[in-house]
Amino acid sequence: MASAVTLSAVYGASAAQAADTVAFLMPDQASTRYEQHDFPGFKAEMAKLCAECTVIYQNANGDASLQQQQFNSVMAQGAKVVVIDPVDSAAAAGLVEIAQSQGVKVVAYDRPIPNKPADYYVSFDNEKIGYSIAKSLVDHLKASGVKDGAGVLQINGSPTDAAAGLIRDGIHRGLKDSGFKTLAEFDTPEWAPPKAQEWAAGQITRFGADIKGVVAANDGTGGGAIAAFKAAGVKPVPPVTGNDATIAALQLIISGDQYNTISKPSEIVAAAAAKVAVQLAKGEKPEAKTTLYDTPSELFVPAVVTAENIKAEIFDKKIQTAAEVCTGEYAEGCKKLGIQ
Repeated sequence: MASAVTLSAVYGASAAQAADTVAFLMPDQASTRYEQHDFPGFKAEMAKLCAECTVIYQNANGDASLQQQQFNSVMAQGAKVVVIDPVDSAAAAGLVEIAQSQGVKVVAYDRPIPNKPADYYVSFDNEKIGYSIAKSLVDHLKASGVKDGAGVLQINGSPTDAAAGLIRDGIHRGLKDSGFKTLAEFDTPEWAPPKAQEWAAGQITRFGADIKGVVAANDGTGGGAIAAFKAAGVKPVPPVTGNDATIAALQLIISGDQYNTISKPSEIVAAAAAKVAVQLAKGEKPEAKTTLYDTPSELFVPAVVTAENIKAEIFDKKIQTAAEVCTGEYAEGCKKLGIQ
């Protein structure tokens, strides 16, 4: 069932009459980031920039049809700007067309909408993310003495997510001249970790010890791959990449089971989206830092995190705390890395 929460920050009757309504539509709950980081960051920035605005938040729980219903609902509620992270990037083109025909502005968030330019696009640089995690893994394998010609697996995100396509393209670029061979590649439906795990289990049966590393597009798919290796009794687990810096992934890095992730505090992008939404609601034209898919855009460059810099990138910057991450079996690893 989708999460649907409506938050209003409207003060007084006269303010309510003049208030702009902004909708924040997120795609799924498979990743915890939307509930824990993106929406709180968006809500906090909206409160600063436009306390009188009404903010509507809904989550489609991976269902493109439900997201279309939610889109229609917020339009009916008078949304002046819709910030949308699409479940299905292709299907979202129709939503942009409907909104713009009615004078409603659309901000594509996190995932682009290639087939119909939105009014603005705010995200981390997804192609750069894919390249960075792949290049980091390649450098690590070479430093570890893995010979040219060795094999790796590639686990991509959802085939309906244009951002996943950008990450995939970046991974391809990072592996292209690496000297390593991609044994098999998989597009993970809905980014679902169990589906990534099931596929990885099949590849472990197929290729066995020939798998020297796994480039996984996010922490969920990477965690699925790690679970498959553990279930197959593979020790040690080959280095596996990730992206999102979830608590679970940080713990896997601390324990040595995951090689890297990407630190991209969603609050940064959420705050930027709120700024753009307020500008559009006021009839202003936000500055384009770059252009992607004919859409004025702002793309943030994230940081690669490994055990070597996890303390500096995550804990010293207060993105997470030792109390949240260094629990139970991970406490000893945190001590070794100087985290606590």
